[in-house]
Amino acid sequence: MAATGLFLCTFLVVHLIGNLQLFKHDGGAAFNTYSHFMGTNPIIRTIEWGLVLGFGFHIYEAFALTRRNKAARGAQGYVSNHSEQNSEWTSRNMGILGTIILIFLLVHLYNFFWRARFAGDLPRMGGDNLETRDYDNLYMAVVSSFHHLWYVLLYVAAQISLGYHLWHGFRSGFQTLGLNHRKYTPLIKSVGYIFAVVVSAGFAAMPLYFYLFTNDQGELAANVPTFIHTVASAF
Repeated sequence: MAATGLFLCTFLVVHLIGNLQLFKHDGGAAFNTYSHFMGTNPIIRTIEWGLVLGFGFHIYEAFALTRRNKAARGAQGYVSNHSEQNSEWTSRNMGILGTIILIFLLVHLYNFFWRARFAGDLPRMGGDNLETRDYDNLYMAVVSSFHHLWYVLLYVAAQISLGYHLWHGFRSGFQTLGLNHRKYTPLIKSVGYIFAVVVSAGFAAMPLYFYLFTNDQGELAANVPTFIHTVASAF
């Protein structure tokens, strides 16, 4: 589980960096070009299979670990466990956090990945650029989704769960791999905390930004505070 978890952390970094293209005020051109590249490049498509296997093994290992822990406790569990004193809240609820993330992942994959690769129901970019006008306009699919409150709430809840999941999993992963030393463990914990906050906050900012500050075309609304314009212009 540690190896697959740390492997998936690298995916999250790449995915977050790529999705930052959503904040560019270019009508979605940068994001659609990035999405087209990720969907057509043969190297990326090959890596996707490794990513699918990584997710699959990580989910399988999570269920297997849960079953082993229940078996170790026996049918009636420990008589006096005091789990709230012996472990952190995140470690006791990794199963719940993981389940929330899994539900979100299934909805997310259907809404974007499935539609882009298999359904074929996305609009085209259009325009005068002969190279990009036939690209899928995934940007408008994102904008449309992020204007549905239920999806925004699910997205944000999943990112909060992801943050807690990463907070515990990052340092636990290194510990499982044997990288546990009183000299380095505090640093690993600090890096893991920063990583969890930055990644989860970065992803959560996207639906909140589009729901609160843009119109149905993804453009900043007229009544948006000045500081939002200033921040957005940095992209």
